[in-house]
Amino acid sequence: MLAEYEFVIIFFASVAAGGVNALAGGGTLISFPVLTALGIPPVAANITNTIALCPGYFGGAMAQLGDLKNQKLILIALIPASIIGGLVGGLLLLNTGEKAFAQLIPYLILFASILLAIQIPLRKRLVNRGGGYSKGLANKIWIIIPIIMAAIYGGYFGAGLSVIILAVLGLVLDDSLTRLNAVKQILSLSVNISAAIYFMFSDQVVWVAAVVMSIGALFGGALGGRIAGKIKPDTLRLVVVVIGVVVSIIYFIK
Repeated sequence: MLAEYEFVIIFFASVAAGGVNALAGGGTLISFPVLTALGIPPVAANITNTIALCPGYFGGAMAQLGDLKNQKLILIALIPASIIGGLVGGLLLLNTGEKAFAQLIPYLILFASILLAIQIPLRKRLVNRGGGYSKGLANKIWIIIPIIMAAIYGGYFGAGLSVIILAVLGLVLDDSLTRLNAVKQILSLSVNISAAIYFMFSDQVVWVAAVVMSIGALFGGALGGRIAGKIKPDTLRLVVVVIGVVVSIIYFIK
């Protein structure tokens, strides 16, 4: 059982994670290591973190509903793929032993940090390219395969999922960054919700911590939205990348 002061730590870590997600992404690189540092087993910490961050994904998706005009076909094709991938990733996680998952943690965190780092040039490339909505979806239906693979990763760990999905969409669909980002929000929500629902039926969720983190993440997200104009997202993202790399090194040493 966590002590009272540890719940305070978890709350502020989730506030930071929610704010970082709202501003730059990569909040999991803050909240997940804090949970494990407080003694929560890695698998349970990952599962608890996934459930706790659901409100943030939902808020992000709802905020961009207006940018989904004429995206019905691509969503019909990719939402089921995202749900299936999220469930498969969740199944894989629950069937990974604590020791095996603990050994994977530094690699997963380092991988997520690299993904976050490439988000900056990726976004710039998409912005410079511009473009219009890509028709001929039948010719691009193979996008389902990489989306499923990304969703499996998202259900298994999740940090950096949005970057992977945005990269895949950007490679296949000729559209604006705003509209691609809106699709990404819906697909990320689908992955996270499907994995979270599956996790709810396991005995691995630290529910008290999940509730505290959900409240903190919502508060942090709202705070991040208020100060968005005062902090450069690229600068914050770079800080999170550095934190992620340092954390991964610490895990490697352990």
